Order: sequence, then C-alpha cells, then structure tokens
Amino acid sequence: MPVPVAPGRWPLLGHTPAMLRRRFGFTSTLYARGDVVRIYLGPMETYFVTSPELTYRVLVTDGSDFRKGAMFEKFRPFVGNGLALSDGVLHRRQRRLMQPSFHHASIAGYAEIMTSAAAELVSSWRPGEVREVDHDMQALAVAIVGEALFSTELGKAAIEEARRSIPVILKYGMIRVLSPAFVEKLPIPANRRFDGAIHRMRTIVEELIDNWRAEQPGRSDLLSMLLLARDAETGEGMTDEQVRDEVITLLTAGIETSALALSWLFHEIARHPEVEQKLHDEIDEVLGGRQATAEDVPRLVYTRQVITEVLRMYPLWILMRRVTTEVDLGGVRLPPGTEVIISPHAMHFDPRFHDHPGRFDPDRWAGGRAKELPRGAYIPFGAGAHQCIGNSFALTEIAIVVATIAAAWRLIPVPGKPIRVKYTTTAYPSRMPMTAVPRFP
Repeated sequence: MPVPVAPGRWPLLGHTPAMLRRRFGFTSTLYARGDVVRIYLGPMETYFVTSPELTYRVLVTDGSDFRKGAMFEKFRPFVGNGLALSDGVLHRRQRRLMQPSFHHASIAGYAEIMTSAAAELVSSWRPGEVREVDHDMQALAVAIVGEALFSTELGKAAIEEARRSIPVILKYGMIRVLSPAFVEKLPIPANRRFDGAIHRMRTIVEELIDNWRAEQPGRSDLLSMLLLARDAETGEGMTDEQVRDEVITLLTAGIETSALALSWLFHEIARHPEVEQKLHDEIDEVLGGRQATAEDVPRLVYTRQVITEVLRMYPLWILMRRVTTEVDLGGVRLPPGTEVIISPHAMHFDPRFHDHPGRFDPDRWAGGRAKELPRGAYIPFGAGAHQCIGNSFALTEIAIVVATIAAAWRLIPVPGKPIRVKYTTTAYPSRMPMTAVPRFP
C-alpha cells in the first residue's frame, strides 16, 4: 500500500531541518496522515508509527523482529554498548546480570540516599531566595545516582564530572542522531564539546573500576554489584569495558529522566494551585512531619498521579528500531534493515486517547483510568524487553524528592521570567528561576 510522506522534506537533508526546527510540533500531528508515515533523515528513508497498537507491536508483541536502530548506532561508538544500546543475546545477558540491582529490596536501600540528598539540598535554601530549580534538580539527580553508584572519594570526582559532562552529551547527542553522517566529522565546536565530554566520562569511570579491582573493597554500592554480578547460567561476570558502558548508561539515563520530571513537576504545580494544595495535603497526612521512606511511596496516591501526568507531558521525543526480518506493519511491508521511528511524545499527546492532551490534569489518572488506554498510548519508560531497567528507581526517587521538598517548601515562579523550552531528546527548560517560600514560616 502507498505510504504518505511527511510534509517539509528538503533536498538532500530530508526532514531533518523540519524536525530540528519544530521538534514535537512536527511529529505530534503526523497521526492525521495515517498509521505509518515516511520520514527522511537526510537521504535515509524511515517509517514513523503513529498508532499505539503499532507502537506496542514494535516494542513488545513483535519486539524480536526489531533491534535498536540508527539513532542508537550513532551513540554506540561514543557511550559504548550498555543496556540502553545493546541488543539480542548481549542485552538479555546484561539485563539478567543487572536486574538484582533494581529489585525492590535494593531500591529500598537507595531510598535512604534519595531522602538524605533531598533533605540536604532543601536545608541549604533560604526563605525568599530565588533558586534555579532546573539546576538544583539536575544536581540532586546527579548526587543520588552518583551516591548509589559510587561510595568512595574518587566517586565524588566522578559525580562532579557527570554533573559537568552528561548535559553536554545529551544536548549534542540528538543533533548528531538527526544529522547526516558527515556532520559528526566536522571540526565544529559542538562536536569537540561532545567528544570531550565522552572522553572525560569514560576516563574517570575506568579509573574507578581500576581502583575497585586493586582494592577489592567490601562495599555495597551499585558499581560493586555490577562488578560482582555473575550469570546464573555460565558463572561469568561482566568485563571491565561492559561495566564502564553500563555505568555511563545509568548515569546518562538516570540523571535526565528524574531531573527533568522534577523540574517540570514543580513548574506545573506552581501553575495549578489546586493541584499543589491536594499534593501538600496528602504529603502532610502521609508523612506527619517525618522524613519520607520507600514504604511511603505506595501511600502517596495523588502524588503518583501528579508524577504520572508530568511523565505524560514531558516524555522522550523519539526512539528508533531496525527491522530484522520482513514484517507487515499496518499493511505496509517492510524489508529487513528498514528504520522505524516511534514517539512516546506523539503517543502521549494524541487527542484520540488523551482528552485535551495539552492540559495538565493529574485527575485523568484517578481510579485506574490508565487501564482504559490502549497498550502503547502511555510509554514513559518504553515497553517490552527494552523497557528502562531503572523505572522503579526513578519513580521512587521522584516521589521521595517531591515529598521531601513539598513537605516544607513552595516554589513560586519569578514574575516576568517566563519559562522557555529547549528541545533535544525531550523538553528542557532554558532556565527555571523560582522563589523558595517556607510552607510553615
């Protein structure tokens, strides 16, 4: 069957200029053209999926017929073959080795780190002080993931390097993904910054691993769990190179998701006082003035609705998969090697499945309404075999941080300082100044 081509195609550059210029505006309207739409990234032909049913097929039902696509291959030479980029046998093996580190009991232990780090941050705030909330949340996410990963003095240096380099990797990485191959070889400042950040992160993580091998300490951090993990079937562990790749993957994914969700959450509740009040009422009732723990998270029902809505409104933009065997996708025959694009953002803003998708409304998740959605319509952490392994870690972290901050503080937008959005892999605030006001002066 004929497949419609998305509007805005340029000679040689394809749809790349339109996608970089309009980002979410470009992809969120493609559903009107059909369930499958052709997009050209430079000269490369790709197929964009616009329905939740086909999205779920690509990620889950027929997931074995697809592997990570071109955008992941472009990252692999720089950030390695960690869980987010690997496929097939290697991916399954690495996931088995890493899964115990993200079991419920392990996350309960990390929760103490989350509470302590959030409490330390807010204890430094002063009434009436203007905070750059996006910077605070990024620093907090770095501290939490870094503390969970590394518990040594050298680990503190790695945390500082992650704070410096991860934003650079995320900012310039998506530009590389969408640009023709020759662009990454040009001696331009963006390429130099990206390559330098990758080199610095790899160097310090390798130094940490070497240090661990030399000392063989009896630590209980995530790095130790990765280095000590053994495959139940073969008895083999990871190589140092695999551990390095997984650490960089965890740092990159763990910092971005949590920091952005927390920043946008405080932005949204400040814009919606009725939501903020309900959130405060629940946190006051559940915590009763004490610090939050992992056991509190299931009881923070409305807080979780707010988090769910933030993750709907500010998800990952696009993912790519490559066909490994001929498939029929919505009546379109795709041969092996074909690139397929799915978009969590497009799914989350599709008005066919989310009423008034541009409206922030945590009540849309009340009473189990999520179960009424078709599978694939809400995928903040992906789905299937490649679903983010750290999703429970992230959800626990966000809930504990929100409870810790909102128990004592309100964050008020600074008049005359509108929030501008930058788009890379997802929506970033250009800056987010907010005034810290004690709830109980």
